[in-house]
Amino acid sequence: MSAPTVHLVYAAFEFCVPAAQCLKSKRKVVKSLKDRLASRFNASVAEVACQDQWQRSVIGVAMLSNDKAYLDQQLEAIRRVFDGQGEAILANVEVEWL
Repeated sequence: MSAPTVHLVYAAFEFCVPAAQCLKSKRKVVKSLKDRLASRFNASVAEVACQDQWQRSVIGVAMLSNDKAYLDQQLEAIRRVFDGQGEAILANVEVEWL
């Protein structure tokens, strides 16, 4: 029996929160995004950079599946979540397949 094919994708979503006037207001937006992504996409989600900056953040998302096309669709859906989010402006996305 051969080993199953497993695809793992990690994406870093860098975004700005221009209305944030302090860390507390930025963290409110970040927490909302993290919770929404984790529950909607059943993904591992964490703020991975810029924790101490008021208007910038990077959220890392990791997903695992046996279907690479499915993961591509999920990444695109996550981008749409950022596009539909009025408080956060997506600046950059880096994707790494493992």
